[in-house]
Amino acid sequence: MIKSYWQKGKKQKRIVILAGIILVLLLFFLRDDYQPALLFVRKFIFIFLLSGLFIWFMLSRFRKSASTGKRILILLGIGLFFVAGWFAGWRLELYQYMQTYNVYKNLNLTEINELPLTQNERIQPYNNIVTMAYESIGETQEVSPPQIVRVDSTNQWTMAVQPAKEYMWQRVNDNTEEVFAVESTSPFPRFSDKNRIPVTFSIGESLAFSRNTYNAVVQRFNLFQLFTLEPSQVYYMKDDAGKWVQVVSLIKWKGFFFPYPSYGGVMVIEAGEHDIGDYFERMAIGKGTYIPPSETKDHPFLLGQNTLAEEVSRLQAQSLQFLGGFTDPLPWNRETAVKIPDLKDDENQQPFVTDFDFEGMHIDARNGLHHWFGLEPIGSERTSLAFSVLIPADGTDKLYYYNHAAKKEGVAGVSAMPLKVVESRKEYDWTVNKPVEFRPFVKKIAGRKRLFVISTIAAKRDDSKKFDGAATPDLALIDTEYRDVIWVDAKHPSQWTSTILAQLGETWKASERLTDKQLYPEKVDADIKPPMAIDTIPVDTTSVTPPSKVELDSVN
Repeated sequence: MIKSYWQKGKKQKRIVILAGIILVLLLFFLRDDYQPALLFVRKFIFIFLLSGLFIWFMLSRFRKSASTGKRILILLGIGLFFVAGWFAGWRLELYQYMQTYNVYKNLNLTEINELPLTQNERIQPYNNIVTMAYESIGETQEVSPPQIVRVDSTNQWTMAVQPAKEYMWQRVNDNTEEVFAVESTSPFPRFSDKNRIPVTFSIGESLAFSRNTYNAVVQRFNLFQLFTLEPSQVYYMKDDAGKWVQVVSLIKWKGFFFPYPSYGGVMVIEAGEHDIGDYFERMAIGKGTYIPPSETKDHPFLLGQNTLAEEVSRLQAQSLQFLGGFTDPLPWNRETAVKIPDLKDDENQQPFVTDFDFEGMHIDARNGLHHWFGLEPIGSERTSLAFSVLIPADGTDKLYYYNHAAKKEGVAGVSAMPLKVVESRKEYDWTVNKPVEFRPFVKKIAGRKRLFVISTIAAKRDDSKKFDGAATPDLALIDTEYRDVIWVDAKHPSQWTSTILAQLGETWKASERLTDKQLYPEKVDADIKPPMAIDTIPVDTTSVTPPSKVELDSVN
């Protein structure tokens, strides 16, 4: 058709050339718009090829067949093939099953014999931070999803104050002018003064067109990366020069048979004003500096940081269901199959970003932020803690897991915790208060490491879709082994250990046959010496005057 139109004359040739140039320019400048279609083809390339070969084979048989009945059967066969594929692949989730198995086969697994200690425990849950942030901004503003990152050697919630999606003019015209950075360990995070950092980004998550973070990052991809890389979560942190940058986590799709997501590095976008040169750069080649996983070690500000997409870490943790073999997750096996428990009353699901300390464990692990998962048996009625999974949040190719089930520890999982918290404080109005985000709390107490889960009580109005937050949060620690709930003071973390010992010390002593020295190793002997019985109190005989001979004679 195009060839015949081309041969009609010079005018038609000019039109074809001009249309070709326009098409090429559109393909170049609008690649951020059609990139999701390229990714879709990449994710299901094996399915497309298999389906194409099947259709080609069946249609060739269809053309060679002279019988009407046979042709109808061939068409019915094609229809049944796709119905069966949909039912098996999507309805029964066999495609996801194979994808997860591919993840498991490519994991760098390391089993650990003890849990690392936790440090810098965060107090407020995710949605409380969101609520308090929105209490501190104006009508035409919104905050980006808060993320826990390391800033100046401390863990902080960071989020950008950006134009709201409801106001199109601001999205087109304004910049991101401010970043919130509040301590994750504080029970009273302040969204004022030094916690509001004035920094300008011409690229933002809520900004429109080429100034949108997703669009700018995709425009930066080369042709191969358009088929393999996908922008994910956005983080705000300081680089090695101490400047605030926007770090976009990238997902890389690997494999041919049932492709699976993996950590693909990051795209770093520097702060800066919007100008005409910036506009042409964004439109032509996008914005950002790509740092692949292999080069992360050359950038200290990314080591021990939180840059791993949760979509990737969740699939990696879920893939541990294959520890018992390829067929173990199937309904007739399930001896070691596990799941990620998602609590219906919790707005923020696992993983929980936790700061772990591996000191003294003699394994190749870096202290810092990790994604923690508490995996449970796959059945809905089983709520024991089967595995603790720790995935380095900086994308390091490692997965550490502790097998609670194999060690016969019999500890309770997070699914069992909400009811225990509710039961411990029956005077609460639990219709407007919810225990949320059961995250790990591991401390060495009474002679050994003990695993607790820490939960914050979040308030929620009846007509609210999300938690409303609290100025003074209530915290509950639950001993996963003894199932007891210890209520601690959020304002005095240094007293948590003594509060735990005061409530559970005597129970541990009796159950585990501990000595006072094991229970209170920091006390001196005089502090833990038991009180002396009354009938054994010594008498100071030196102060008693013996009776005289006259007194003895009078008695006689």
